Amino acid sequence: MRSSNHSLSPRGDEVGRPFVAVLVGITLVVSIISSLGAPLLPDVAKDLRVSLPDAQWSLTAALIAGAIAAPVLGRLGDGRHRRQSILGALLVVTAGGVIAGLADSLSVLVLGRVMQGIGLGLAPIAMAAARDHLGGEHARRTIALLSVSGATGLGAGYPISGLIAQQLDLHAAFFFGAILSGVALIAAYLEIPSNRHGPAVSLDITGAAVGSIAIVALMIGIGEGHEWGWTSPATLGCFVVAVVIFALWTRRQLRVREPLVDLSQLRHRAVLGADLSASLLGIALYMFFTVITEFVQTPSAEGFGFGASTTVAGLCLVPFSAASLLGSRLMTATLRRSGFRAALGIGGLAIAAAGVFFALVHGALWQACVMMALLGIGFGFTFAAIPGLITRAVPPREVGSAMGFYQVVRSIGFSAGSALVASILASHAVAGSAFPAVGGYTTSLWIGAGIALFATLVAVTLAPREERTPRPVDDDELDTWRDDAELASAGLIDGEAEVRAGRY
Repeated sequence: MRSSNHSLSPRGDEVGRPFVAVLVGITLVVSIISSLGAPLLPDVAKDLRVSLPDAQWSLTAALIAGAIAAPVLGRLGDGRHRRQSILGALLVVTAGGVIAGLADSLSVLVLGRVMQGIGLGLAPIAMAAARDHLGGEHARRTIALLSVSGATGLGAGYPISGLIAQQLDLHAAFFFGAILSGVALIAAYLEIPSNRHGPAVSLDITGAAVGSIAIVALMIGIGEGHEWGWTSPATLGCFVVAVVIFALWTRRQLRVREPLVDLSQLRHRAVLGADLSASLLGIALYMFFTVITEFVQTPSAEGFGFGASTTVAGLCLVPFSAASLLGSRLMTATLRRSGFRAALGIGGLAIAAAGVFFALVHGALWQACVMMALLGIGFGFTFAAIPGLITRAVPPREVGSAMGFYQVVRSIGFSAGSALVASILASHAVAGSAFPAVGGYTTSLWIGAGIALFATLVAVTLAPREERTPRPVDDDELDTWRDDAELASAGLIDGEAEVRAGRY
């Protein structure tokens, strides 16, 4: 993801007023669709007659697709194909919603969710469109609105999708997503202007394909490790394939003229630490999401859980969205007063504390809400502070490339967390029960908390020493970092830092 300075289209007066509404609508739609995951897992297991760990693949598959699609859509939207990229992605997402709604088997549902997951990479293209077609302060306000819309859509999507599944059925929830994306597709067709006069860009198709194979092999190994045995030929084979192919992919990305992602940024110590910690925090986030939504819906007859409805499970996740917005704003004062290390330390400790709290105290539903609020505060801090470490560690011309890679590894972390928690829960299966033992959930919480602590240690240790006497942080930078944190909390990719760097 290399930077390039160019203007793609005329601004302002050549787009109608509905243009901004359409961009906001696209961001809302993809964040709502991303919510069609964790809260619905017990319904997926029950409706399709599969185990909860197997049902987890309906979430993991969407996250994998998002991690793969983000850099590809970014490149396709980099020049004259932005409109086509938006319309094509929304078409695939809509078709995926229909397939998921019609699914009568897990394999068909996973296919539909893969297609829906492609939409998770649409946020940066929407931001780039706002920057190019609006310009100035209007673009700045619109991009901030898109960021808030991402977090808001996630917070609303959890209870809404849960309510639909509860009042109608699981299939209706996925059809609901298909209707939303279909409306967004029509609106985008009518309002998103063409940028056919933009520059031609190249897409490393081979790199995208090779990278996809490595990611999928890794996730299969993590997700099926317990079922197959961690030392079985099948599991070890997946890991070997992932490592070998990733090595080949890395070599290619370092040699091609226009790589899918620019790995050379990892030569910066702060960037390496930020990327590693972001990936680890992504793992913890989706481990915790799964634990909460499945735990609260477990019937109390199992000896734990609250027998909550899908709607209530969705409502339990709303504190996360609200608190992450608050945390990203509290980070501003902390950063100005104490610097990046303090912000990362506070955020990481809050995330770890959330996991420890619910591992020890899980006898009432309100405790799940408290955990999610703590988690939101923590991720609001960390996901807003990490971009600052990256953008200040690299030359201005390399910011877009560095942020692009950061967002990809963060998304891979989301996928790995979903696959890992499925494997842990599978290892605590109870004979004759559709639900894992309580030990599976507490083990996942302790592991997630440990991962969060390690991620915090990595980020703080590798943060540049000269940060003790930093240059002043201006409001524009802080806005950018908050934007990224708000989209990250919705599982989406931010494109604002890349836009600022001239990538689009």
